[in-house]
Amino acid sequence: MRAPDFWRHDGVLPAVLAPAAALWAAATARRVARPGWRAPARVICCGNATVGGTGKTTLALDLGARLRRRGVAAAFLTRGYGGRARGVLRVDPARHDAALVGDEALLLAAVAPTYVAADRAEGARAAIAEGAAVLVMDDGLQNPTLAKDLSLLVVDGAVGFGNDRVLPAGPLREPLVAAAARCRAVVLIGEDARGAAARLPPALPVLRAALAPDGAIPAGQRVLAFAGIGRPDKFFDLLAASGVEVAARRPFPDHHRFTEAELRALLAEAARLDALAVTTPKDAVRLAPHHRTRVAVSGVRLVWQDEAEIERLLDA
Repeated sequence: MRAPDFWRHDGVLPAVLAPAAALWAAATARRVARPGWRAPARVICCGNATVGGTGKTTLALDLGARLRRRGVAAAFLTRGYGGRARGVLRVDPARHDAALVGDEALLLAAVAPTYVAADRAEGARAAIAEGAAVLVMDDGLQNPTLAKDLSLLVVDGAVGFGNDRVLPAGPLREPLVAAAARCRAVVLIGEDARGAAARLPPALPVLRAALAPDGAIPAGQRVLAFAGIGRPDKFFDLLAASGVEVAARRPFPDHHRFTEAELRALLAEAARLDALAVTTPKDAVRLAPHHRTRVAVSGVRLVWQDEAEIERLLDA
């Protein structure tokens, strides 16, 4: 699904939907107020206040790598959005695919043990039983089943909080003040184009970071870029900013499952343009195996404005 245009600004339709938004906010408040299981391990949550992609998985991957460098036994917890797995499942990239566990789970499992579970407490129990000392949640700020020790509010600076209204009148999962109250800090990714920082509680620390390509595609390379993520333009713009010649941009809905016909058409277009077909790691795991060898993959990493700030949070 694509976010409706009226989520970006206030107006008549958001006002009409305000009563429904109030009901949504009340239901969310009741849900998050329920006490969660206090695990005998530290729990870090990379969450957000809005629907759609903000960079939660990228942050989770960054934190997982930092914990591993510290020698900490870390594991990831995720719902496995888009996958059909039920109960608790430890992800095995050699045996599981995106249709079963979701695309984010496969990316996370390349860094640390990853558990798919709608009930985060059940996932935590499984991870702890296998030796995890720190659990990193990819999403789950509004999931009350597991108590958190450190919650980080992830914000995409390019889109901010939209019209500042709650679903369905706007993109917020809950009122911003409620989400911020449960977080230790904000991770603002990219330029703050929508003034998101000014909407946050003044006492809440804001850690700033930017996305950078992983360098897999050299500058000057001509590409046809395609992506089915929350904001495909973010991927396209990063490639262009790194010096890659983006001959064509082909956006798809978030978590899109590419058909054989779509992939053949994309590869044929790339050939006509004398370009390399390139996509994101999240999209690549959703491609059929015989297409993965024909498509290049360009990932991203977080570049912190002050890396010491995130390290101090992990110290605490």
